[in-house]
Amino acid sequence: MSNSPRIGLPYLDAAQAQKHVTVNEALARLDIAGSGQVADMDLPSPPISPAEGDAHIVASGGTGDWTGRDGEVAVFLNGGWDFILPWAGWRLWVVAEPGLAIYDGDSWQLADQQVSAGGALSAMRIAELDHVVIAGAASETSAFIPDKAVVVGVTARVTSAVTGATSWSLGVTGSPDRYGSGFGVSQNAFAHGVTGSPIAYYDGSTLLLTATGGNFTGGTVRLAVHYLDIAPPRPV
Repeated sequence: MSNSPRIGLPYLDAAQAQKHVTVNEALARLDIAGSGQVADMDLPSPPISPAEGDAHIVASGGTGDWTGRDGEVAVFLNGGWDFILPWAGWRLWVVAEPGLAIYDGDSWQLADQQVSAGGALSAMRIAELDHVVIAGAASETSAFIPDKAVVVGVTARVTSAVTGATSWSLGVTGSPDRYGSGFGVSQNAFAHGVTGSPIAYYDGSTLLLTATGGNFTGGTVRLAVHYLDIAPPRPV
């Protein structure tokens, strides 16, 4: 039995028995390829409890049933893993990122990044966190700004009304209003702060919310750090 050259769909053989098996396999593979969506691209080994039709881009160093399948699209069909070889130009939406990944003929790259021939990378990314405001004069987040992030701005949206304060500022320790002040406390109030000159943060960094007109007593704020991510060329 031969396969189609691009997606590897199985062809029917002349006078083949149980033709429906081959046709159904081809339709299942076409369903995944045509849907344009995979769950993620950072798993080197299969998930423990996959569901029928689950699809993943196999990360580098594949293990278990994914050994030797780096970069291929793994699809769970009929109780086992099937694989689709990517081709240059194939685009897939990666739910976990979320973002669009493109296969460049050698590896998968997110569409919002630039990659040199040697593998050096520049990409604009967003780190997001739903921060539950801690009671007091100020509320510090966990360290969610990535190491070596070059931050160009921070935005925010109040998802649950901030209580206790009449307004608040957003910044970091030592510069509590770096990303602005006087922000509203009601649901859907927002912050839209830009960094005058992009600032690099190291070792995982925090943001600081500072109360005005009273101490915080509660609320939730969704914070988004907009930053440039760079990486060196790939190993040789």
